Order: sequence, then C-alpha cells, then structure tokens
Amino acid sequence: MSSISAQGVVERASAELSKRINGLGLRGSKHHQASAAAGKGSSVMERVTNVFCGGGGAAAASVAAAPEKPSRMPSAAASGRTKGATARGRQRQQPPPPPPAYLTWDQLMADERFLGRFFLYFTACERCVLAQVCSRWRDVLYRSPRYWSGLVPVLQCRDMRGSQGNERARLYSSLLRRGFHSLRLVGASDEDALELVNTFPLASKHIHTVSLRCSSITDRGLESLLDHLQALYELELAGCNEITEAGLWACLNPRIVSLTLTDCINVADEAVGAVAQLLPALYEFSLQAYHVTDAALGYSSPKQSNSLNVLRLHSLLGDH
Repeated sequence: MSSISAQGVVERASAELSKRINGLGLRGSKHHQASAAAGKGSSVMERVTNVFCGGGGAAAASVAAAPEKPSRMPSAAASGRTKGATARGRQRQQPPPPPPAYLTWDQLMADERFLGRFFLYFTACERCVLAQVCSRWRDVLYRSPRYWSGLVPVLQCRDMRGSQGNERARLYSSLLRRGFHSLRLVGASDEDALELVNTFPLASKHIHTVSLRCSSITDRGLESLLDHLQALYELELAGCNEITEAGLWACLNPRIVSLTLTDCINVADEAVGAVAQLLPALYEFSLQAYHVTDAALGYSSPKQSNSLNVLRLHSLLGDH
C-alpha cells in the first residue's frame, strides 16, 4: 500500500514536471537570449536535471574556481633570476681592474710619486747634491719647501761676481721655489748689495732674515739693502768693519725684532743708543764689541722694557 502510494506520488510528480518543462520550453524559446546570458550557455533541461540530481555536473563545472591570492613575496626561482640578472648587470658596468703595471728601474727613478718618498730618507744637506743629478730630481726637490727645512742659503759674493745677471736671477728664483726666507751674504761689498737689490726684486716681500758676515759693505750699501727688504725683521752684522754708528742710526728699521752685532770695530756706546731708541719692538739683542762701556747702559729706553726678552753680551772689553 505504501509502495502504491509512492508510485502515485512519483507519477504525479512526473506529470507535473512534464507540464512545467513544457512551459519552461515555451518561455525559454521566447527569452533565449536572456536565459542564455543568465545560464552562461547551459540549457534549461540541464539546470532542472541538476536540481533533482544533486547539482554536481555541468553547473559545477561552469562555475569558475576562485583565483588564488597572489603572493607578495617573489618565488625562489624569480628571486634567483633577479639576482642573477643584477649580478650580470654589475659585471657589465664594472669591468675587471687592469693588472698592475710594473715600472722598470729607469721609470722608477723618474716617477715623481716614488721620488717624493725617496728623498725623505736623506738629510737637507744631501738633497743639495741630489738636486744636481738631473732636472727631474731638481724639479721635484725644488717644488716642496719641506725638503729644505732648517737650511740657510749662503751666497759667496766673491764667487758670484763672475756670473752673469741671468744666472744670479735663476739662483734667486730657485731660493723662492724652495721656500727660503733667509739669506747669508759672505764677503759682500756695496756693489754686491746693489746687485741683489736690482736682480732680486721679490726679496722685498719674501726675505725676513739677513746675515752679513766678513763683509766690506759700508753705511751706504747697508742702507740701500735694508730699504729694499721691506719684510725684514731679523738682522745680523758680523765682522762688518766698515759699518759705523752713524750708519746704524740711519738704517735701523723699527720692524726689526732680533739684532746681532759681532766683531764690528766701529760699534760702541752710540750704537747701543741707536738700538735703544730706534727699535722699540726689539725682542732679542746680542752684542759682542770691544769699545762698549758702562755709559751704554744709560741709553736703555723704557720703550723696550716690555719687548726685550733676550739680551746676550759677549767680550765687552771697554772701560768699566
């Protein structure tokens, strides 16, 4: 009885289903385009069948699978390809360095970078000899004043009198290139002093210290020389027997801060008076004379009380 009832239900359902299918078919022909767009290409029969059969066939296949979320981290393969491409790009941009070039002995002896260090192993006196080897060595040595630190150029005036004017000019130019600011003249006369003034015009700005030793220069030559040396602040007169006290009064310049008078036979008390009155900024004074007496102490000036720090007195054999 229950089976008959079930069979009847199925028959009714089949009849009802047939009616509806027929109705759907009629409406589907009228609205084919709309149903095609809504069904994405599947027929009405397939849809109904899927409803009663569980819906696992074509409908499930027609539904596109959800796309995977793209990963923000690059894959290992992509990372490897990127690194490889970057490395290859760097290799193209940075060519390998060239192999080091080795110099021959002759090239090394002419290389300025090597010579600049090589000359540091010699004394300043030895560099005077090295500067005569060749013009390259001379140029390297003359270019840096540090090679000549502590030296004072000595000009033997008697030997220089036979040289040409252009040779003396080159000598004075080399002194400036080496950074010398001092000169020592030995055996100088008035003519030698005038020659230096005419041939060495840059001495007026670059020479700060002058020493005259064993010279026959007179008051006139000394005055011309000191008038030319506008940057002079240190003066030494040793064995200059033609210099008089009147000459010191005429040529001493207030710029002088260091003065040495040694073995000048005409230097006496009046010379000390000239020093005291004309050199208010005197810092160091060295005196060795045979005709200076106690009266010279009366020439001391209050102007020098704050500036004079070094006083050397040697062999003062005058009346005491």
